[in-house]
Amino acid sequence: MPELPEAEANRLRIERDCLNRTIEAVELGEDTEYIELPGDNERTRLVGHQFTETHRHGKLIFAGSKTGPWIGVHLGMTGSLRPFNEDDGPPDYAKFIVRFEGDRRLAFRCPRKLGWVRVIDDPASEIARIEYGPDALDIAAEDFADAIGGSRGAVKSMLMDQRKLAGIGNLWSDEILYRVGIDPERKGTDLADDTLSDMHTAMRDILCTVMDTEADYGKLPGDWLIHTRTEGADCPRCEGTIAKTKVGGRSAYHCTRHQK
Repeated sequence: MPELPEAEANRLRIERDCLNRTIEAVELGEDTEYIELPGDNERTRLVGHQFTETHRHGKLIFAGSKTGPWIGVHLGMTGSLRPFNEDDGPPDYAKFIVRFEGDRRLAFRCPRKLGWVRVIDDPASEIARIEYGPDALDIAAEDFADAIGGSRGAVKSMLMDQRKLAGIGNLWSDEILYRVGIDPERKGTDLADDTLSDMHTAMRDILCTVMDTEADYGKLPGDWLIHTRTEGADCPRCEGTIAKTKVGGRSAYHCTRHQK
C-alpha cells in the first residue's frame, strides 16, 4: 500500500506537471462502481479553477488553491496520480480524470478500487474530519514517545494507527522496527525512552531516504529489510532469519535474531 513516501512522490507529479492550469472538465473513467469519487455537482465545482498548490498529510494528497476548492486523494492499495497529455491517452484503470486547458490531463489510476477522491473546501478541515493524527515527519520526538510508548498495544499496530500518526503503513513500520531491533509484537509501554527516541530518529531517516529516491526501492541501501522481506530469507544485518507473523491482522516481517 502506498504510504507517506509514495504519497509524496505522487504529490510531486502534480506539483511539477499540473499547477496553474485552468480546469476545463472533470470526468469519471470506466468501471467506477464501488469506489468513492465525486458526483456531478462536486466535479462541477472544480471547473474554471486552477490547482495552484499541493499539500500532503500522511498518506493523503491534496491539490487546490487558497480559496478552494481542493481535491483530496487517498491512493488505497494500488492507486496513483498520473499526469499525461491528451495525445498519449489515459493510463489503464483511470477512474477520475481532470482535463486542463490545453493538452495536459491528470488521472487517478486505481486498479483495485480501494482509494478515493473527494472535492473538499480545504485540507485542514478534511484532516480534522477524518481524525488523522500528526504527520509522521512533523511529529516531535516527545509527542511520538507519548503516542507510541503510552499504548499497551503491539508497537507495529500503534505505528500504523493513522489516528496516532499519519503516514506509516505495513511496509515502513516493518522497516522502522527492523532498523531499531524491536519485535513487532512488543507493547509500547515496554519500550524505554531511549528506544522510543531511536525509533523516532529511524522513522524520519527511513521516510526521508525513500522520499529522496521518489519511492524507487531499487535505490535504497542494500541492508534494508525491503530487499529481503520474504519469509525464510537471510537477514542482511545478522545471522538471523526473516519470519512472517500476523500482528493486529496485518502481516509483519521481522528478524528472529536481532529484533527483540
